[in-house]
Amino acid sequence: MSNRMNGAEAMVRMLEAQGVRHIFGLCGDTTLPFYDAMLRLDHGITHVLTRDERSATYMADGYSRVTGRVGVAEGPSGGGATYILPGLIEASESSYAVLGITTDISVASYGKYPLTEVDQERLMAPLTKWNTVIRRADHIPRMVRAAFRAMTTGRSGAAHIGLPYDVQYDPVDMSDIWADGATATYPAYRQAPAPGAAQAAVEAILSASNPLIVCGGGVVIAQAWDELDRLATRLDIPVATSISGQGSLAETHPNCLGVVGSNGGTDETWEMMEAADLVVFMGCRAGSTTTARWEAPKPGTRIVHFDNDPMVMNANYQTEVAVVGDLRLALAEVNAVLDARGQGADTFGGAAAVADKKKRKFEQFDRLARSPQAPIRPERVISALMKVLPEDATVVSDPGTSCPYFSAYYQLPKPGRHFITNRAHGALGYSLSAALGAWYGRPASKTVALMGDGSFGFTCGELETVCRVGAPVTFVVFSNANFGWIKASQFADKDARYYNVDFSRTDQAAVAAAYGVKSWRVENPDDLEKVLAEAVAHDGPTLVDVVCQPLEESNAPVRRWMG
Repeated sequence: MSNRMNGAEAMVRMLEAQGVRHIFGLCGDTTLPFYDAMLRLDHGITHVLTRDERSATYMADGYSRVTGRVGVAEGPSGGGATYILPGLIEASESSYAVLGITTDISVASYGKYPLTEVDQERLMAPLTKWNTVIRRADHIPRMVRAAFRAMTTGRSGAAHIGLPYDVQYDPVDMSDIWADGATATYPAYRQAPAPGAAQAAVEAILSASNPLIVCGGGVVIAQAWDELDRLATRLDIPVATSISGQGSLAETHPNCLGVVGSNGGTDETWEMMEAADLVVFMGCRAGSTTTARWEAPKPGTRIVHFDNDPMVMNANYQTEVAVVGDLRLALAEVNAVLDARGQGADTFGGAAAVADKKKRKFEQFDRLARSPQAPIRPERVISALMKVLPEDATVVSDPGTSCPYFSAYYQLPKPGRHFITNRAHGALGYSLSAALGAWYGRPASKTVALMGDGSFGFTCGELETVCRVGAPVTFVVFSNANFGWIKASQFADKDARYYNVDFSRTDQAAVAAAYGVKSWRVENPDDLEKVLAEAVAHDGPTLVDVVCQPLEESNAPVRRWMG
């Protein structure tokens, strides 16, 4: 029997073989064999006990985004499986590789109405890229390899494995414990575009008078920023991004316009979107937010589209040239075509146009950021963060108050994934948990989580997890005692008829302090920068509760409240 192990042990060994270094999860009765295997085996995997399965998946998501490795979350049957699902949906739709492992009731008890029975396979199937419930222990190695292959190839996404209780005790042959090392990170098995596609894209771009590149998250996932920088610089072409696409270029780059669209875009950046006679979408699905519900590009605008997912081609706009393939390989081919033509710089005058737009945008921002107004304007918070955060900071934001302000005005000084937000489904409560996962993935980087007080109420229990592991994450809460996005929507769309959007004002600093977090509450704008600097410098968890101007009274960079 020396060459045999049980199913739980096989799962641990397969995760180890696939290069997993961290698992985020929550214990349950169906998980007993798996936890016992984690305890007894020498595997080098750090397991982080969370207080909520949804939080575990958001931690795995944040970890995956900053590392390019598969994030792993686990939870028990029943409620655990239903709680873990929201994080898998977000990861899958945002194209990040996250594996959810949910243990399950015994296969032998299926259909007998046991406690916590739920059809996990049907539950997860529509909302993950790959999904299975294992019914034989000897299938475990093969199914884990398939899950990693699915998550990391093509358009990356989430996978789910259900692991029944009795299967965890059944034998597995040790000789089948092996992994494909290429699928430990993503994108794996990058595919180049079809012959001639890059040439056709170059011809289309060079025939335009006023082209604009619009980058989505796919550029960052593919780590294509160096090739994009070379292309944008040599053609002097302006580059805009979606929120997810921030980091495609450093936002201090002379050709980087910044975020366009209904969330985080401003009138100045939108001018360039409307004026373009050819839009080059790169790793961007041209969805409702980036296009302000398809206000621009207008019908008839020429479109060139780069993406590794053929399904996005011609989905929203008729595409003149479709370049299907890995973004880094595709842009390398584009640059090679331009090299062969001897194509140099000063083609489109993008840097000068971008400088004009940014000058006008930041004149208004700087005026508001200096305001002595109380409650404190969100612009002042963003301005203070730009002054106190190091260049390599990792910032995680919930989709509420903080997101449009950060996306519009914070100038990320480096390319790559330094700003994280859950743009696919926009669930509140994401950033507090995802920030801890990001810190585990990039512990040398200062990690900061931004959220509204509505979001804080969703997951503040994870502050216990943060304190238990001693993560020096700084949390900044924009407190306005309401669900601000919806209240602003009621102001804009319903003539300020407010209904059920306000809640009692809470002292978030006091709540955090009760968990052991060093905390401050700031109401005076003159205190803000000093407090944030102290919080960022502290070697431990910190929280700054900022009493902020309500969104419905603000000058938020939001073109449409309904995304």
